[in-house]
Amino acid sequence: MSRDQTTAKTLDLLVVGDCNPDVLVLGDDVTPEFGQHEKLVQSISLVVGGSAAITAVAAARLGLRVALAAAIGSDPAGEFMLGQLASAGVDTSGVTVSGLGTGMTVALAHAGDRAILTATGAMTSLTAGAVRRDLLAAARHVHVSSYFLLEQSLGPGVAGLMAAAHANGATTSLDTNWDPAGRWGGAQLRAAFPHIDYLLPNKEEALRLSGERNLDAAVAALTSAGPAVVVKLGPSGAMYADSSRVDRVPVPLGLDGSFVDATGAGDCFNAGLIAGLLRGLDLPSAAQLGCAVGSASTRAAGGTAAAPDLPTALRLAALPESAPAAG
Repeated sequence: MSRDQTTAKTLDLLVVGDCNPDVLVLGDDVTPEFGQHEKLVQSISLVVGGSAAITAVAAARLGLRVALAAAIGSDPAGEFMLGQLASAGVDTSGVTVSGLGTGMTVALAHAGDRAILTATGAMTSLTAGAVRRDLLAAARHVHVSSYFLLEQSLGPGVAGLMAAAHANGATTSLDTNWDPAGRWGGAQLRAAFPHIDYLLPNKEEALRLSGERNLDAAVAALTSAGPAVVVKLGPSGAMYADSSRVDRVPVPLGLDGSFVDATGAGDCFNAGLIAGLLRGLDLPSAAQLGCAVGSASTRAAGGTAAAPDLPTALRLAALPESAPAAG
């Protein structure tokens, strides 16, 4: 089957990775003080967390048929995530229940910056073998999130998973997210690069993954390894590169002064980019749509509360609703 054969596909997107609630703490001073000191903060919210889960919800809101492959525990946190995903229209039949507790993240957010504490729990029990092959075969695109959180469990099978997606006619993408261990990949990750169509780091991740000191050199090094690279630059938009071009797209106008929280903005960017590519947009236009979705998501606390629908995202990106590929 070629990657152009999508007529038999019943899913637009299969997202593989982490699924956990975020406990999101917002305020002017969210730095804890030991010694049993108690502080008052602006708000504490329980919201959809995990890069994969956020991407799945944001993509479903853009009208894609989405399934999630992840691992949770049999506990209230897992039940919360299943309920939130189902209400967003995400197929959760690929979410497995582990004997471990559901992973949890506490994110402390202040002035556009965040500190993140994560207990991985069940999320690191997910292996490539646990990803349902019927979902893999049904998807037009397969995206892996949080590679480094799942490096020991999912990582050994990622290259094979992506190769299988290609064999089934799908396109692929991967967002490593941050590496808490500070190793930034090795032979196992590099073996997956030939099977990845789009690598989606942020600027700091691109520098760490490549070992380069400036972004242009980092993008050149990563692109030479095989995939097209789209680097998320926060308020500065995105940089994209493939074998024929390197350029940037800005954050869309109309969102100035409305920032609340950046949690999940990069994951929403991924959803917008993938939605654009599946819609038939070229890479620059898809990156433009990704910037619109990621930027819009910052207008409310948490990763998914302000994720836009497709008409809103296209309007913010200044793309026509029938936007064709530009070449």
